[in-house]
Amino acid sequence: MKYSESGVDIDKGMESVRRIKKLVKNTYSKAVLSDIGSFGAMYRASFPGMNDPVLVSSADGVGTKLLIAEQMNFYENCGKDIVNHSINDILAVGAKPLYFMDYIGCGKVDPDIVEKIISSMAAACSQQNISLIGGELAEMSEVYANIHYDIVGFITGIVDRKNILSGINIKKGDLILGLPSNGFHTNGYSLIRKIIKDRKLNLERIYSDMEEPLFMELLKPHRPYRKELEPLLDEGIIEGIAHITGGGFFDNISRILPEGTKAVIRKESYEIPPLFNMFKTEGDLDENEAYRVFNMGIGIVFVISPDTMPYVSDYFKSRDIVYYDIGYIEDGAGVKIV
Repeated sequence: MKYSESGVDIDKGMESVRRIKKLVKNTYSKAVLSDIGSFGAMYRASFPGMNDPVLVSSADGVGTKLLIAEQMNFYENCGKDIVNHSINDILAVGAKPLYFMDYIGCGKVDPDIVEKIISSMAAACSQQNISLIGGELAEMSEVYANIHYDIVGFITGIVDRKNILSGINIKKGDLILGLPSNGFHTNGYSLIRKIIKDRKLNLERIYSDMEEPLFMELLKPHRPYRKELEPLLDEGIIEGIAHITGGGFFDNISRILPEGTKAVIRKESYEIPPLFNMFKTEGDLDENEAYRVFNMGIGIVFVISPDTMPYVSDYFKSRDIVYYDIGYIEDGAGVKIV
């Protein structure tokens, strides 16, 4: 018997590694001390200028958004999704990313698909000056359906302890600003897929107020917000950041609120993109459900003192960055949409 007869093709796995090796090495910084194929990825721990450096790590996956990618055979954005999602997660505590690692699990290795995923991942890492230093490609035909791919990412970043963003300084009267998303990012796709199935929506159709076929709208990569917010973090202006992922506005903003404070979000403060209104209507979702499942057009929110608003406004306008003044902090608890 041969291993390939049990569903594992070592040759295709090695071909995938051969193809991605150059892509990955192009992301390396001088701090990377290992090479592809090493039993352990190594990164030199030297952080000049930090008095008390703290490592920040996060792990997450692309989720069932991948099922739409598989259905349409479009994997070009999947790697960007997980890299950018991960960057935003550690940005929420004030950390700057250092390196990234991945796990790709599948039922059957297709070197072309693996190359597309890693190419997308490496491109996102290069754009954000992060090193993609290692990963795992696992072929398990009895765990994953034949064509299914699972993508998970692991990120490590750094922050000086005195600059850790916990939200502890958020107080009544503070303002809540938001930066727009470019779609559903990487959350809510189990509900999205159910709505598509139940309402018989056509993934290849260009629906009203949309510029691309539905599947392209749904597979837009998660947007990163590091370059927009990092300068404000460096100046100590931001008091708290919430990445709007699973749990939407309600669960994610609540994570950064000190006891005794409530976030009030004004739904009329920005125009909700047509894609969100379409799925809210097609799914017959009540407002609270929509704001708890989806990002509703806002990918990340951050809290500032009203005293800094003129500076922050000028900062965004001078860089042509779209932002919205979406709410405020008051006494109470949790999140309220008005």
